[in-house]
Amino acid sequence: MLTVKDLPNLSGKKVIVRVDFNVPIKDGVIRDDNRIVAALPTIKELLSKNARVILMSHLGKVKHKLKDEDPAKFEKQIRDGNLAPVAARLSELLNKSVKFVNVTRGAELEGTVAALADGEVALIQNTRYEKGEEKNDAELSAYWAQFGDAFVMDAFGSAHRAHASTYGIPAILKEAGKPVAVGYLVEKEVANLTRCVTVAAEDRPYVAILGGLKVSDKIKVIESLLNKCDKILIGGAMAFTFLKALGYKTGTSPVEDDQLDYAKNCFLKANGKIVLPCDTVISDAFDPAERTTIQTVKIADIGDAFEGLDVGPETRKLFADEIAKAKMIFWNGPMGVFEQEEFQKGTLAVCEAIAANSKAFTVCGGGDSAAAVKQFGYKDKFSHVSTGGGASLEMIENDGHLPGIDVIR
Repeated sequence: MLTVKDLPNLSGKKVIVRVDFNVPIKDGVIRDDNRIVAALPTIKELLSKNARVILMSHLGKVKHKLKDEDPAKFEKQIRDGNLAPVAARLSELLNKSVKFVNVTRGAELEGTVAALADGEVALIQNTRYEKGEEKNDAELSAYWAQFGDAFVMDAFGSAHRAHASTYGIPAILKEAGKPVAVGYLVEKEVANLTRCVTVAAEDRPYVAILGGLKVSDKIKVIESLLNKCDKILIGGAMAFTFLKALGYKTGTSPVEDDQLDYAKNCFLKANGKIVLPCDTVISDAFDPAERTTIQTVKIADIGDAFEGLDVGPETRKLFADEIAKAKMIFWNGPMGVFEQEEFQKGTLAVCEAIAANSKAFTVCGGGDSAAAVKQFGYKDKFSHVSTGGGASLEMIENDGHLPGIDVIR
């Protein structure tokens, strides 16, 4: 793949950059600008080459069917997805004006792009305002592609989507013989996650840690990791589907009954590779306001009216022992309801165990686990913390392939 550094002098050239500015915004205020900051190295590299930079990103979800079904809700989505605050923050970070185009097509967009000078930056309004974005609509892709002399993919968190702005544009420019490349952020993500896909002998034992809510969300990644890993440690709510499949009572813990056969067959097929919790922290209510009891019990002793909300101390030690042996670790998904202080210890224990293993190459696969790593102050203890939860999982599932990356190759 070409990288942004490989692109020649870009004076007079318009470069479309797909970035990931899907940041949390409330009442027009950005609550976390990490994704904007992460895009700066690529943007600055292009500006140093005198490129005319055209930035594209989505922000949130836009369900277009609501336009007819519930116009008020549709308009709220549009308001919430406005990228104007992002343009303002980017201007501050770059210390230069960013031209914000408050439309996704039409005379305003065309005029702004045509008037861009070398070293100037424009940010186009939310790509998902266009109904054809998520459908990779050919007409929309061609319309946007006309503005670019080159394309740079730097939105790893969207690389698993074959959308108009992530796939359609580069496919058209590539076909036309124009350069397409990855930015610094995507280059780093691909390098680190590829190591977790193509496992070298020196990276064994390779231990994966999976948590979160649903087994069904991670069937493909479990099957892929079974072929790659030496151990898979499973915590979080998804562990209870496995435990029920093996005959344990799970009380009111979340269980996917339609996945029980899969979980049992998967566990048996794993032949000892899958490690499940042996104890759990339970409560009689998820809602703190309704809660009267919290206790730690063996897995076999979960009461009918109780729900497991974190792994217990014996499981924390069991998992830590496996983590200590590892030469490579991939982690996606918390071990419990870490948002509540009473059920943080399992997720925190994983952070601590990974930080203590200085010899291992360690990857946090984005999503809630990345949020926990940041919350507990362990981000700098990992070799790599991914910016894309869904994308990192799909890259593992698909042996290193993602639509938004493959189109650049």
